[in-house]
Amino acid sequence: MNCELLQGCPFYNEKMPMENGIGSIYKKKYCQDNNKLCARYKVASELGVDFVPNNLYPNMHDIAIKIIEERVK
Repeated sequence: MNCELLQGCPFYNEKMPMENGIGSIYKKKYCQDNNKLCARYKVASELGVDFVPNNLYPNMHDIAIKIIEERVK
């Protein structure tokens, strides 16, 4: 199941710096297999895409939680 946010996602569209091999692994895991595991998707679905920092990687769950908690207060 591909993420519905792929088209505008800087991570998926290679506008974020990443190591060669790890980027394709992240794309498969977070963008193509299960977007619900993606920290970027979590922030976007809770707060909207405008609240997703450009430098947030899909595996940065702790940072995503902090972003959401700060906005919900």
